[in-house]
Amino acid sequence: MSTLQTELKTSFDLAWVRAQFPSLSQKVNGRPAVFLDGPGGTQVPQRVIDAISDYLKRNNANTGGAYLTSRNTDAMIANARAAMAAFLGCDADEVVFGANMTALTYALSRAIGKGLRPGDEIVLTHLDHDANVSTWRALEERGVAIRMAEIHEEDCTLDMSDLAAKIGGRTKLVAVGYASNAVGTINDVKEIVRLAHQQEAMAFVDAVHYAPHGAIDVRALDCDFLVCSTYKFFGPHMGVLYGKREHLQKLQPYKVRANSNAVPNRWEWGTLNHECIAGIGACVDYLAALGWSVNPAAGSRRAALLAAFEAIQKHEYGLMERMICGLMEMPGLKLYGISDPKQFARRCPTMAVRIKGHTPLQLATKLGERGFFTWDGNYYALNLTERLDVEKDGGFLRIGLAHYNTMEEVEQLLAALREIVG
Repeated sequence: MSTLQTELKTSFDLAWVRAQFPSLSQKVNGRPAVFLDGPGGTQVPQRVIDAISDYLKRNNANTGGAYLTSRNTDAMIANARAAMAAFLGCDADEVVFGANMTALTYALSRAIGKGLRPGDEIVLTHLDHDANVSTWRALEERGVAIRMAEIHEEDCTLDMSDLAAKIGGRTKLVAVGYASNAVGTINDVKEIVRLAHQQEAMAFVDAVHYAPHGAIDVRALDCDFLVCSTYKFFGPHMGVLYGKREHLQKLQPYKVRANSNAVPNRWEWGTLNHECIAGIGACVDYLAALGWSVNPAAGSRRAALLAAFEAIQKHEYGLMERMICGLMEMPGLKLYGISDPKQFARRCPTMAVRIKGHTPLQLATKLGERGFFTWDGNYYALNLTERLDVEKDGGFLRIGLAHYNTMEEVEQLLAALREIVG
């Protein structure tokens, strides 16, 4: 047994964790459901469900009113904003709520685009979700030039030398994913931000896929903007944008006149999804509770969140090590991404595979019938599937682990795949 697998036994109470998620008790064709679809959206704890329901039952109102439920709504949004500030390591007025990552990125790109001129450049990568590609490519209509950083195809990692070479004096923004939602690669975001700032360019980070797996510290990264989706880390379907206060104040978002010019409100269009914002506060509270359970000495909410993610990483890395080892033993299987256990700190527990003689859809369907929930396709990582020449053949089968998964589920998935492929 590996060191990581030994450590995970004492990381946190897995039975307590699983008891928080009511969906995990479901069955498919008489078999327990195994949720390996986290990269497309994790399951949610009961406290998130309760927070959404309780808000609708007791405090459903618009903001800014001179009466109780409106004031309660104002207080709830302020609490959720503070919770996300603790999650990201920033100040509350640097947190913007929106419909999802794509909508927030488009809104930001429109505002940034106002100041760009023909010949200005934006650097993107082949590893990214298309929401961090097409949103910026749309600025080509203004004459902006798009430069794409290359990857190492053998392990699906960024070619940092090529990326550095493409960031130059005309670069105005570098947009990069914290981690690939298709193959799990974790990028050296801090170095990428440094390279961008060295050329006086802004740095935008898509942290949607990384957020459920590791702690985020926007101050340490020094990024200008970072976006995530709460439904990827145990919350409701919403997006959250961090922006340095100076940028949120200086840039001019498209907005209605009646909206406040104060930050962050000037970036939030119309009436927000209040019930889901209540759920955002609750999902951060869940993670903090997990942190305090493994480290009762953690004082602040931020300290508890850091403790939670330290335990989550230990647990997930142990599961990932066994999963990848088992997958690599299967004849005809190709794993895309980092497979060397010594390099696992550079990847998330998200595995993209193809198996000779079986399409990803066939595999996902047969696994689904057995109660294993996985994804097939490109997951909007279209530039990557096209680059690896798998788009026309159905993309990948994606297996995504979360901290509520167990070693038993890993073994069951491996056994089911062996049965399916013969």
